[in-house]
Amino acid sequence: MPDPHEPWNEITAGLWMGGHHWTDALGDRHAAVVDSEFGLVISLFSRPGHGPGSDIEHLVAEMPDRPLTAEQIHAVQQLARTAARAVRNGRTVLVRCHSGYNRSGLVVAQALIEMGWEARTAVETIRKKRSPFALHNRIFEEYLTTGLDVARLLIGLDTLT
Repeated sequence: MPDPHEPWNEITAGLWMGGHHWTDALGDRHAAVVDSEFGLVISLFSRPGHGPGSDIEHLVAEMPDRPLTAEQIHAVQQLARTAARAVRNGRTVLVRCHSGYNRSGLVVAQALIEMGWEARTAVETIRKKRSPFALHNRIFEEYLTTGLDVARLLIGLDTLT
């Protein structure tokens, strides 16, 4: 996948999605370093030196860009609820992962669903506002269209055997 062309993009008022790197129009790669642009930063992938500043609330829940466990889906749900609540309260929120495509897309889409959006509309909006490459992990898209509660339950059944 190519790097995105911006460090982060606003998906809906107050809710931003991004990654840790981006490539400018000349093809030069840059680190996406957060300072104090956002009131809350949620990182699903993190690296030293990428911020945010120490005075910014920062939630870190590293997770893979592959099928998730029931516990990881539960973490996505909690982070999405936190993001949606923060946006409703007028805070600016950045959700980021490595490239700002899949893991961040999953949390942002679920936050939109928490705010009353339909799953399909959330996914389409993310692809339009962030990148056509966003949510190219079809498993994450299936989680969203199935519903995270159902996906979590079904995945949890696998651990019982």
